[in-house]
Amino acid sequence: MIALLAVVAAACDGGSAVRLNVGDVAPAFAAPTLDAGPLAFPGELRGRPVVIRFWADWCRFCADEMQAIEGVWQRHRQQGLVVLAINAGQSRQEVEAFIRRIGVDYPVLLDDQATISRRYGVVGLPTTYFVDGDGRIRGKLLGEADAATFERLAGELLR
Repeated sequence: MIALLAVVAAACDGGSAVRLNVGDVAPAFAAPTLDAGPLAFPGELRGRPVVIRFWADWCRFCADEMQAIEGVWQRHRQQGLVVLAINAGQSRQEVEAFIRRIGVDYPVLLDDQATISRRYGVVGLPTTYFVDGDGRIRGKLLGEADAATFERLAGELLR
């Protein structure tokens, strides 16, 4: 909860909060992953459709949605779909325990100081961005969504 308050406070800093919208270029970032070393976006992901998901283990909707995203990713990963689950403000140990519990296989990134979250203007969790191969945001979800919504937005990225 403290991490969310820090993200919200950072977003309410007198008008300088980031507001990313459909059509904007997704900000670049680099972060450690749970199991594959550091990952840079766009980096080697340039040209591929990417779903960027911000979450935390205390978010009551995040576990079910992350499992729903797993199914969408498994169906479309051979077509090039990438999913990046960015944890907003928690320790490696908390993230590892949560991911083991829910059992997802897509890359999980650590944003323990919520730096990337602030760069993306995240003010609530979950928040998800759908980014095309040119690095432009093509969809944005704030809060809870179902598997059908993820499927539709991922399908639009793959067209």
